[in-house]
Amino acid sequence: MWRLHFADLPALRHPARADRRAGNRLTLRALALVVVLAIAGVPRAWGASEQPPSGYAYVGPATLNLRKDLGPRAPTVASAKHGDRLEVLETRRRFVRVRTADKMEGWADGNLLVTQQQMDDLNALAKKAAELPSQGTGTVYDTLNMHTQPNRDAPSFYQIAEGASLEVVDHRLTLHGPAKQTTVSVRRVSTATPKRPKAKESKTAPVLPLPPPPAPPANWEELSRPSASDLPGYVPRVQSAGSSSAAADDWFLVRTRDGRAGWVLARMVSMSIPDDVAQYAEGHRITAYVSLADVRDQTKGETKHDWVWTTTSTNLSPYDFDSFRVFVWSTHRHHYETAFIERNVKGFYPVQTLGRPGEEERSFSVVIEEKDGKRYQRTYAFSGYHVRLVSKDPVEPRAPMPEVRTAHNFDDSPAPPAAEVSWAERWREWRERWFQR
Repeated sequence: MWRLHFADLPALRHPARADRRAGNRLTLRALALVVVLAIAGVPRAWGASEQPPSGYAYVGPATLNLRKDLGPRAPTVASAKHGDRLEVLETRRRFVRVRTADKMEGWADGNLLVTQQQMDDLNALAKKAAELPSQGTGTVYDTLNMHTQPNRDAPSFYQIAEGASLEVVDHRLTLHGPAKQTTVSVRRVSTATPKRPKAKESKTAPVLPLPPPPAPPANWEELSRPSASDLPGYVPRVQSAGSSSAAADDWFLVRTRDGRAGWVLARMVSMSIPDDVAQYAEGHRITAYVSLADVRDQTKGETKHDWVWTTTSTNLSPYDFDSFRVFVWSTHRHHYETAFIERNVKGFYPVQTLGRPGEEERSFSVVIEEKDGKRYQRTYAFSGYHVRLVSKDPVEPRAPMPEVRTAHNFDDSPAPPAAEVSWAERWREWRERWFQR
């Protein structure tokens, strides 16, 4: 049964008013659609500032938290990963206000940010490390930070997980940090002579000046030998203001399977040579190991390897190793035996094999610093239990690895090319931001 609604009575009485109301509804809907389209066309997050960036920076650590304010207890508003590009908006001393690609703004420590030039340095370091021969595979038994430089104060841009493996390619000994300058306080003494009455003047004879001390002999350096610097394992110490020696650290340049390269503390890396060989280390630290040949043990049904390894007897050494040794697998006694050993040397990387698979006699080379202060590449031929020196050629020290510079000038970083964003992508981004509020 048809019924007349109460709201329809005015429309029946005044048809023109009903038309105006319908037109107003259409106008409001069109206005709302225009507002939505205008908001969707803004390529930024809701509530983000429109301030243009003064420069660009990249995240140095593995993870960087951005805080709402400068205070240490300020809440975290966003996080970024290593290599993410950030827009620099404001700088206050060492703190920088940045904006992420998701248009989230926050404050970060400027020491944890790197410039475009530093990112190029990191890529150059990784490229150079990929060209160096591996000195052995190491295992990490705890979470380990990878630094841009062999220094504890350098940014750590990557974190190696516990139990992960990596390849060692270089070694360096560095101090913990810059040594403090020794300050000497000098007490100023007045040179004015106090006036004394003539009656109390001393009548003693003046004291004659002492003669100059005798000069040291011309060959005093030879007479002082051996000095501390001549002893093996000598590490120079830098005295600080606290009259204590500045400690040093051993660092390894390592590379990971995903192509990253950086510096890690050497004491945190354990070389992954088999345990039946590592048991002969005698308390020394293994710095490199290379496989020389494969040996098939028919009795055990296993394939073993002949090894050459290098060790160091001191924790802090200016050179890479002080002893190297060749191990061969005995198929009769079923254990490793020493075929060659040389101690008290000053050895440097690289340690590498020169023989090809299938050859009866293999060869390997090590770099040793002789008594004349020059470095020579010794090449040894290896066959069974017999190891003999083949050649000794002079070699120049290896060129230093690319350094990651520490300058923080984000204003000079070039702006990345602006990417064209479609209307659909901007609308999707705005909708996600709106519902996340």
